[in-house]
Amino acid sequence: MADIAQLKSVSSQVRRDIVRMVHANNSGHPGGSLGCVEYFVALYFEILNHNPSDFDMDGFDEDIFFLSNGHISPVWYSTLAHSGYFEKAELATFRKLNSRLQGHPATEEGLEGIRIASGSLGQGLSVGIGTAMTKKLNGEDSLVYTLHGDGELQEGQIWEAAMYAGANKINNICAILDNNKMQNETYTRSTLDIYPIKEKWLAFNWNVHEINGHSYNQIKNAFSKFNKSKNKPTLIISNTIKGKGISFMENDPSWHSKKINKDNFERAFKETQI
Repeated sequence: MADIAQLKSVSSQVRRDIVRMVHANNSGHPGGSLGCVEYFVALYFEILNHNPSDFDMDGFDEDIFFLSNGHISPVWYSTLAHSGYFEKAELATFRKLNSRLQGHPATEEGLEGIRIASGSLGQGLSVGIGTAMTKKLNGEDSLVYTLHGDGELQEGQIWEAAMYAGANKINNICAILDNNKMQNETYTRSTLDIYPIKEKWLAFNWNVHEINGHSYNQIKNAFSKFNKSKNKPTLIISNTIKGKGISFMENDPSWHSKKINKDNFERAFKETQI
């Protein structure tokens, strides 16, 4: 178990990796990646029961995580490397030809820690529910976690999955919503208004907790509530700042997918120092 100071230290390193990776390849999704750092670090360094040194695609008797909004792969790759799934030096191959670290996570090259290809939005919750049901059939106590962008709630498959999980009381799955209120290079409301979020999921028979997605105490408390709740699936609405940690990227939708030039890289790198 890591203390808050350790989690913050890893978070700073992950943010620097994100900036490095997107800058080096002149492409990627920095905004959403930076906004989810605290969640990923808390999940992999404190919450998940997992075995980075002996990765198994089946994940039997381990907790499993699925990234549904796969375009924020830089934060996931960095977290996986720092938690021991593969060497951190491999991060330098992000989006390069023949790299295992593609723009959207893929399974073809056998990258440790990745169990499904993702990025076709709306599919992650269905995959997570199927895995959670499998764990129940296997008699496992292990848990399943999924992460989604708020814009994903515009996908019909999300609501079919949410309705199914709630109706069947699939209580070993915890979905987390990155609620930064932005999608692509604009705002979620201006694309298709998805609010009110909490009331909708409550109506679908889910437990719902709303938190500051950059507070380790609130993140850990929400996961603790999930572990203690055995009657319904759980949604954590994580209110985040897109581009968190880099002053000129924060709350600016243009940084959804944008290359980081030399001047921006030097400024961002300084701001991510511990």
